Amino acid sequence: MSIASKTYETVPARRVAFIGLGVMGAPMAGHLARAGHDVTVYNRTAAKAQAWVAEHRGRSAATPAEAAAGADIVFACVGNDDDLRSVVLGECGAFAGMKPGAVFVDHTTASATVARELYALALERGLAFVDAPVSGGQAGAENGVLTVMCGGDEAAFDAIRPVAMAYSRAVTRIGGSGAGQLAKMVNQTCIAGMVQGLSEAIAFGERAGLDMKLVLEVIGKGAAQSWQMDNRGATMIEDRFDFGFAVDWMRKDLALVLDEARRNGASVPVTALVDQFYAELQRVGGGRWDTSSLIRRLR
Repeated sequence: MSIASKTYETVPARRVAFIGLGVMGAPMAGHLARAGHDVTVYNRTAAKAQAWVAEHRGRSAATPAEAAAGADIVFACVGNDDDLRSVVLGECGAFAGMKPGAVFVDHTTASATVARELYALALERGLAFVDAPVSGGQAGAENGVLTVMCGGDEAAFDAIRPVAMAYSRAVTRIGGSGAGQLAKMVNQTCIAGMVQGLSEAIAFGERAGLDMKLVLEVIGKGAAQSWQMDNRGATMIEDRFDFGFAVDWMRKDLALVLDEARRNGASVPVTALVDQFYAELQRVGGGRWDTSSLIRRLR
């Protein structure tokens, strides 16, 4: 696991737990340790937790409840709603081990529904819950420059923000419980449309016989510039997709958007269409390709 060097804000050391040591969680927990916090980790595959401890010190725990015991803040970054419930609820879940007044911070990209559900359960137990999905991908986690969108009570947010800055560029409270997850849905909706537009533009330019690397260099200095163009344009032209944010993950996120849109009545026709384009890529074995692989459909 690679973690880039970073200058950390001076923050009083806190006792924290981190649940879920995947490609995002492991470097995020690593930044917390490097910033001087006392970190206990839990991962479903114990070998990953042991490897993390070997690199960063700290401690590993056998269950989420054991990891959360005595922690001021418990962070989590797992796969989906069901994964989140499995590490939070039950006699081995984090809530069972947390002390009164502790804050659970969920970095999973999950539904606003589960965020509100767990927020209510936390309040019943004298705990706090902040939904805090992130943007920036694996590179952002490793470099400690994630953007974090938070939903929850202001006091809980104020308590966790300085600590979460260890792996973040910005940690912002959007509103009440569920608002962080809804903001992440907005983020993914924007990305889906941008990547499809960029795919069509590159494919169009290629069919027209243009030097597309030169074209992107030129238009990237104007109104068409975007993060996707700057960071994915060249690799799309080169037809390289064995890295980055996987199609499978994007489909999971877009399913959350489409479900929420059905609930609130929002019209998202482009998002629904791009979701089906990603489904086509899955059917031809591209589930682990980067999301920029949308261009494969057009070649």
